[in-house]
Order: sequence, then C-alpha cells, then structure tokens
Amino acid sequence: MTTPAPEAVPFDAHGVDPIPPADRDSSPREQFWIWAGANLAPINWVLGALGITLGLSLLETVLIVAIGNVLGCGLFGLLNVIGHRTAVNQMVLGRAPFGRYGAVVPGLIQCLLTMAWVGVNTWVVLDLVLAVLGKLGIRGGAGLEYGVAAAIMIVQLGLALYGFYAIRTFEKYTVPLTVLVMAIMTVLALSRTDLHWTAATASTPADKLTAMTQLMTAIGVGWGISWLPYSADYSRFVRPEATSRSVFWATALGMYVPTVWLAALGACLASAGTSSDPSALVTEAFGVMAVPVLLLIMHGPVATNILNLYSCSLAALSIGIKAARWKVTLLPGVVASAVLVVFVRAGSFGQAFDSWMVSILVWISPWSAIVAVDYLILRRGRLDIPGLYAANSPYGRWNVRALVSLLLGLVAGWTWQYGLVPAMQGPIAVALHNTDFSWLSGAVVGGGLYYLASRRFALRSAELGVTG
Repeated sequence: MTTPAPEAVPFDAHGVDPIPPADRDSSPREQFWIWAGANLAPINWVLGALGITLGLSLLETVLIVAIGNVLGCGLFGLLNVIGHRTAVNQMVLGRAPFGRYGAVVPGLIQCLLTMAWVGVNTWVVLDLVLAVLGKLGIRGGAGLEYGVAAAIMIVQLGLALYGFYAIRTFEKYTVPLTVLVMAIMTVLALSRTDLHWTAATASTPADKLTAMTQLMTAIGVGWGISWLPYSADYSRFVRPEATSRSVFWATALGMYVPTVWLAALGACLASAGTSSDPSALVTEAFGVMAVPVLLLIMHGPVATNILNLYSCSLAALSIGIKAARWKVTLLPGVVASAVLVVFVRAGSFGQAFDSWMVSILVWISPWSAIVAVDYLILRRGRLDIPGLYAANSPYGRWNVRALVSLLLGLVAGWTWQYGLVPAMQGPIAVALHNTDFSWLSGAVVGGGLYYLASRRFALRSAELGVTG
C-alpha cells in the first residue's frame, strides 16, 4: 500500500488491527493540533469557572489547574508513546493486562462513555449557537433547539465516519486559526474584566481544601486522566521514525496548553462576576464581538466530538463487534442524542457536568494505572503484538488479577469521591470534609494491587523473552 499524497484526504478503512508502516504518516506536530483542537473548547471555561463557584480565589484556581495538569497531561503523553511504539489502539492494548475477553469490560465502558461525551459536548455547541441566534433576534423554541442539535450532530458524524485522516486534516487547518481568534478574544475579555485575584468565599482552611480537591478532580489531574482511554487511538498513526520524546511532548502540550489557558480564562471571567454558563461567558465578556467569532469558538466541541465518535467505534470493534468501522460510528449518534436531551433539561450545566466528571474518573484511574504498570514496569515495554489478536492469546482469556484489581480500585476511588448526588459521595470523602481524591485512591489501589499480584508472573514471561 502506498503512502497517500499529502494533499489527499483518504477514507480511513482501518479497524483495530495494527496500522501498517506505510499508512503511518502522521507527524508529532499534527498530533499536537489534534489534541489542542479537542481541548480548545468553551467546556474548559466552565470548569475553570467552577473553582470560583466552589469558593476559591482566582489565584488558587489558576495554580491548581496549572499544577494539576502537569501530572494529568504527563500521563496522557505517556500512553500516547505506547500507542506510537505498538501501532495498536488503546482498548486492544488493554488485552495484555486484562486478557483477550477480560478487556471487553473496560472496552464496553469506554464505548458507552464516548457516546455520552458526544451528547455532553454537543450541548455546549448548541448553547452557543442559540445564544448567537438570540442576539440576532432569531428564536424558535424547542423546535429550533432540536433542529440545530440535529444539524451539528450530522456534521460531527460526517467527519468521524471518514476517519482519522479527515480528523487530522480538519484539525491541522482549523486549529491554528482558532488559536489566533481565541488569543484576540482573551486579550479583549481581560481588558474589559476587573480581576480579583485573592477574593474567595471559602473562608476556612477545611473549606478551601475541599474545594481544591474537587477542582483538581474536575479540571486539574482529572482532565488529563479522562482522555487516557483515547490516547493510542491516534498516536498509532504517527510515523515510525518519530522519536518517543517528540510524541510525548506534542501530545502532552497539545492537552496542557489549551486546557490551562481556557480554564484560567473561565476563572478570570467568573471572578469578575460573569456567569459560568458557556453562552453567557461568551456574550457577556465579548458583547457584539461574540457574533462574528462564535462559529470559530464552536470548533472546539465539534473537534472533541469527532474524536469521541471515532474512538467509540474502535472500542466497539475491540470488544468483538464484527462490522466496518464507519458503520459502527453511526450508533453513537443515536445514544449521544439521548444524552443531549438530558443535559438540555438539566437546571445547571456546571453541576451536571461536575457529577459527570466524577462518575467517569472513578473507573479510568484504576484502569489506566493497571495498563501503565503492566506495560512500563512488568513487561518493560515488550509486547507480543500478534498475540493481542490471536484466538489462543498468550495473554489468556481472562486475567483475574487485573479484573479484581480494577474492581477494588474502582471501590477505592468511590470511597474517596465527592459528587453532587448521594450515590457518588463515598464514606472517606464525607468523613474528611467532602474532599475528593478519587483519582488518586483508585490509581494507587488498582495499580498497586495489580503490581503485587502480577509481579511473579511478569518476571517469568520476561525470562521467556516475550517481545513485541
């Protein structure tokens, strides 16, 4: 198979088999644009504003976001390196620690969550579109709302159906312009905003600690962790001769820069008394200037959703669904539409989204810790790639050690999570003044138990010389 011409956008017929070297033509720079585009979205404004809502000062919010994302985005870059080295998507890579059939469990969870993410992000786009139309005097009630939502969903599906090459091209040519517009809007917004760096409503040290841990989960460490199940799906296309260092920095910074930038901007606007609702953040901060630039601002959620739709199809194929990738991609549109209706009817988007983030991190933390421990520590970067796909896989059908570690890690994460509904408020979190260290407790227990339970077996495999 020949390498596509640079100007062409070929249809991506790849499923979950390893990407052939001839088709791995993506560069680290293109990976940067993919992840920058996915995170250059108003949803990060909402999460940045959450720090002010929780009672923190602007300075405290910015510091937590900046420091927390060093760890979260660093872990994200690390898993991207694994995808580049193996040319295998993330859920299939999970067969090494969990077994051929055991990996179906996290694969199914990832499939369902990506569907739901499409609905969440489409809500943000919809909210912005309706705000623009409202400023233009166009109001059509529920009919207009759902009509716009359907149009947005069709655009997202079109790009995702075409696959990775279309996603890469879309991001490569649209994100730089979006960055420029966002930079101008940031300067404009801050020039019109009276910032209050140290004002905070959380008065006691205990209240501040609680708010800090909850913000760290939502947009600090937690944000980078929430993207870990996607990472190798895209870095597997990076050309083989690219260095691991370049892949790590391109993907980690692609996540870090826009996340911290927009979260800090959202915190600045919220500290000045601006609403945390996405459309209000835009229209109140930029006034009439919001109208000509909102189409570009909508780029972020759309860029995020095409990744969700694409990764959803890969997760579905990874659990054993037999169909062409593009056909599988159609299903998430239906499920995402149902999730969208739930968010449209929610009274507070910020509260609904906080509950959503808490609920997904409780499984991603132990899962990612197990995957990282298995590949980096136990197997020392060596995998039998054909064995990941073999019916009689050397990794077995079910790895009980990994599945039990995942379950106990999930329980540990739940005990120290504090969501906005009682079912998501663990006993340790409640006992320690509603703090939230679910991402840490889940990762330590899940990854730690897996290491202790699997170390003897991994050493035996290493002696046999199993390599990738």
